[in-house]
Amino acid sequence: MFIRSLFVLILGFSSLSAKVSFNDEIRPLLSNSCYRCHGPDEEDRKAKLRLDTREGATKDHKGFTAISPGKVEDSELIYRIVTDDEDEMMPPPGKGARFTKEQIELFKRWIEEGAEYEVHWSYAKPVRAEVPQVDETKMKVRNPIDAFILSRLSKEDLSPSKEADPHTLIRRVAFDLTGLPPTKAEVDAFLADESAKAYENLVNRLLAKPAFGEHWARMWLDLARYADSAGYADDPGRTIWAYRDWVIRAFNENMPFDQFTIDQIAGDLVPTPTEDQLIATAFHRNTKTNNEGGTSDEEFRNAAVVDRVNTTMATWMGTTAACAQCHTHKYDPISHAEYFQMFAILEIAR
Repeated sequence: MFIRSLFVLILGFSSLSAKVSFNDEIRPLLSNSCYRCHGPDEEDRKAKLRLDTREGATKDHKGFTAISPGKVEDSELIYRIVTDDEDEMMPPPGKGARFTKEQIELFKRWIEEGAEYEVHWSYAKPVRAEVPQVDETKMKVRNPIDAFILSRLSKEDLSPSKEADPHTLIRRVAFDLTGLPPTKAEVDAFLADESAKAYENLVNRLLAKPAFGEHWARMWLDLARYADSAGYADDPGRTIWAYRDWVIRAFNENMPFDQFTIDQIAGDLVPTPTEDQLIATAFHRNTKTNNEGGTSDEEFRNAAVVDRVNTTMATWMGTTAACAQCHTHKYDPISHAEYFQMFAILEIAR
């Protein structure tokens, strides 16, 4: 489910026994020292060598290969980062700091392990982490999140804080879920509940309040650039509160994220759409509009479609696609042509 799901990111440390991570350990080294001359920019690329893709890095370049998976001795990259010959060392003199011994060993291990590349973490499918086994003498583990927290605290030689008192606890969770302090009646009900599920019962009561959707819908409305005015010139009023109320209802009804997505992107294109599905597509009507005298309707119609492309990509994909409107995007996997392919879809469906 979408709205009430809780994802926990646990950041661990690399160990010599673990496989070298391209995203966490190798990509930052290449990006900081190599991509400027051997990256995605075709105009600035030196020696026709591209290191930001596995295909480019493992390609034969007139008898040498920058990275030969599994073969450190055949990998030109290793020679170039260890040599003292100023005509061949990388990075070249004056173009950046040399790699440290530890970083060079990291490159070697990565190549020995097959030199696997990974997509940027934001495009990788999430993988459920294994719940760590912990010593519960310091803190009772009530759920998997507790286990992750206790495991990290133990690594840092820290002890858990004392459990918050009931008054502090209800104040924290009430503000978090509803944005409002608890009422006296809610505090009294929580204090009077002596069951093992007192906290769970409290959370369920707060989730059932209309204020939950009103509070958390603000996050999505910001992403959807919701406003009650047009944005340009004298910023006249805009009547679009029905979309705002639909988002609030979606949060309060705990709508699955896939349905939440379909309804906003193409609610009007599904067979026999409901009134709510038609309202949901107002996500694409939150663009700024300009009816000032002398303006070109065609100009601002195109500006609105550009806004839909950029906002849809930023909201659902976490990607700033606006650069690709003018040129192929260097640091995200979006080309100039792909940008306008999406533009064409949203232009037709306007």
